[in-house]
Amino acid sequence: MINLIGFIGAVLCLLLGWQFPWSKTPLIMGLCYGLASLGVSIMMRAGQVSFGHALYAAIGAYTVAFLARAYPGLDGLWMLAAAVLVSGMAGALVGVFVVRYRGIFFGMLNLALSMVVYAMLGKMYDISGGTDGLRLDRPALLGSGLERADFETALLLMVVLSAVFMVWLVQRYFKSAAGEALSGIKSNETRLEYLGMSARLIMWQAYVWSALLVGLSGGLFALVQGLVTPDIGAWFRSGEYVFIAVLGGSGHAMGAFLGAVVFEVVKLFAAAYMTGIWQMLLGLTLIFVIILAPDGIVGLLRKRRA
Repeated sequence: MINLIGFIGAVLCLLLGWQFPWSKTPLIMGLCYGLASLGVSIMMRAGQVSFGHALYAAIGAYTVAFLARAYPGLDGLWMLAAAVLVSGMAGALVGVFVVRYRGIFFGMLNLALSMVVYAMLGKMYDISGGTDGLRLDRPALLGSGLERADFETALLLMVVLSAVFMVWLVQRYFKSAAGEALSGIKSNETRLEYLGMSARLIMWQAYVWSALLVGLSGGLFALVQGLVTPDIGAWFRSGEYVFIAVLGGSGHAMGAFLGAVVFEVVKLFAAAYMTGIWQMLLGLTLIFVIILAPDGIVGLLRKRRA
């Protein structure tokens, strides 16, 4: 059922973008949130919540911005590939240290690192543009220079395909031996060690995976917005990713995107009709889901199926 919902959702995204051109940017942004939250949900699979994963979105976004300004003719796909690579390398380096910790220490250490980078990006005007950020011209895709409307269409198709592929890939990872071992860290880490498995290595691999996904979302954010500011790496952005991951549930890779849909719908509705209290509405939505569906939307769908 969840796979069917995902397929229908992917088709609907393309149809909405084709029928209503104004919806392309919100759809792309929502899917980018889903990709980032999917990265966060990988760590939640091990019972670890990171409040600093926006760090990798910032790394991915600024990688795209730096390349776009340094090499104006560079194809957007190469920029995205570089964003994923650099984010993964950063995740591999940071992961060596943070996977030693669990619980609140894991979450706070990630938050501290992300805020250090956030502060640096806001101060280094000559490099990052400071709080004003960096603007980038619209790059070519697959060697073709596109007008804004065609560029958004191509980007929407790219993001939908990326989302479908990543859901499939992460779900296979969850069902693999490494994915099952990752879940084992949440339930009984000591037992894993007795079985001869390295919990740190399993956590490190998952951490790199999560950094890659969040970095990809950051690169896509940069392309669709044409502007990269330090806010993409701020603590509240990490909080949004955690919010979406909890909302959707970490029981299935589709959960991040289901959570992103609910998050965007509630946010747009609240911004339009309840401007002054939209944060409260989001909070009430999360409380409602936690009480009625502790395993998120995915858990609720599985219960209905059973």
